[in-house]
Amino acid sequence: MSSSTTPISPQLVSPTDDELLQAQANLWRHSLYYLTSMALRCAVKLGIPTVIHRLGGNATLPALITALSLPPAKLPFLRRLMRLLVSSGVFTTERGGAAAEAEAVYGLAPLSLFLVDGAFTGSEVDDGHTNQSAFVLAATSAHYVEAALGLDDWFMKDNVPAAASPFEAVHGAPLLHETPVDAELNRLVSEALVSQNHMGIGLALRESRRVFEGLESLVDCGGGDGAAARAIVRAFPGIKCTVLDLPQVIGTAPVADGAVDYVAGDMFSYIPPAQAVLLKYVLSHWSDDDCVKILAQCKKAIPSREAGGKVIIKDVVVGTSSGLMLEAELLMDMAMMYVLSHWSDDDCVKILAQCKKAIPSREAGGKVIIKDVVVGTSSGLMLEAELLMDMAMMVMTSGRERD
Repeated sequence: MSSSTTPISPQLVSPTDDELLQAQANLWRHSLYYLTSMALRCAVKLGIPTVIHRLGGNATLPALITALSLPPAKLPFLRRLMRLLVSSGVFTTERGGAAAEAEAVYGLAPLSLFLVDGAFTGSEVDDGHTNQSAFVLAATSAHYVEAALGLDDWFMKDNVPAAASPFEAVHGAPLLHETPVDAELNRLVSEALVSQNHMGIGLALRESRRVFEGLESLVDCGGGDGAAARAIVRAFPGIKCTVLDLPQVIGTAPVADGAVDYVAGDMFSYIPPAQAVLLKYVLSHWSDDDCVKILAQCKKAIPSREAGGKVIIKDVVVGTSSGLMLEAELLMDMAMMYVLSHWSDDDCVKILAQCKKAIPSREAGGKVIIKDVVVGTSSGLMLEAELLMDMAMMVMTSGRERD
C-alpha cells in the first residue's frame, strides 16, 4: 500500500465523536462561507434593507414579496435567504404574534442599516452618510471572485512574477491599471472607496480628535470627492483642507466652496505643502517601494516634527485587534493579496509603524454564525452549518427545505 493511501494512525489522531461532528460542521462552514457573502449581495441587489426601512423598519415575507415585486412562488426561497442573513447578523427577526404559526417579522440590524439607500447616522460631522452597499457589491463582484478562484494557479505557476497578484494573473493587469479601461470595475471601485471615506471619517474625528487639534492646514491624499476633508473642516473650522487626487477624480468632485480646495495631481510626484498629510487606505494599495515614495513626498510637503508636521495614516494593520475585528482584518488582508500587487504584510506594517500608529481598522460587517445539517435542531456552529448547507442546496439543486 502506498504512503498516500495509508490510513492515519488512531494513536496520532483520535478525536471524539463530538469533535468529529464539530469538525465536519466547521468544514462545511469554510466550504460554504461564500454563500453568506452572496446572500448579502443578493439582499443589496434586491434592495431588501431599503424596502424594510421604507415599510417602517419591519416587514413580513409577504410584504417583502409585494414591495420587491418578486414572484409569489419565490416566497419560500426568500424565507431561506432571510433566515441565513438573520443568522449572520444582517437582519433581525421576531414573531408577529404569540401563536406558533405567527408570521416572522424582519427588521434592520446595525449591519443592514449600512445598506439602506440614503442612510444617515444623524452626525453633522460626517454628513451622516453610512451607506456601504458599494463596498459589498465591489467585494463580491466577478472581478474579485475570479481573482480569488485563481489563487491556487497563482501559487503554482513559477512563470508568474513573484510580486504579481492573483488579480493580475487572472485579468492580465493590476487592479489600478485595469480600472481606467474597465468602466464597470472603475465604477465599483470608485463607489466603494467613496463609501469608505464617508463611513470612517466621522468615527476617526470623534475617537482621535487630538490628532487633528492644533493643525492649521492638511492635505488629504487620494481624498476622492472630499467628504473626509469637508468633515474635518466642519469639526475643526480653523484647518485649511486640500484634496489631492487624480484628474479624472477631481473632475467629478463638488465645486470648491472655499472651505476645501481641490488639486489634480499625482502623489508620487508632488503633494501640496501643508502641516499634515492624511493617507486613508492609501499605503495598503501600493507596493513597499511605492509606499516609500509616497511617504518621501509626504516628508517634503510637511514641516519638521518640531514645527508640528505629521503624517496621519488610517489603514488596516493585521494583529492590532481581536475577535470580530481581527477576523475582519485578516479577511481584508486576504482580499488585498488577491487584488493588489507587491503588497507585503510585514513590510507594510513596518512602514506604517515608522509614520504613525494606524487609526483602528474599519468595521466590516457581521460575523457569519455557522450551522449544520437539519435546520432548527442545533445551535452555534452546528446551526450555522445547517443554514449554509440549506442555502447551498437551494442554489445548486433547488433542493427542498429541511426543517
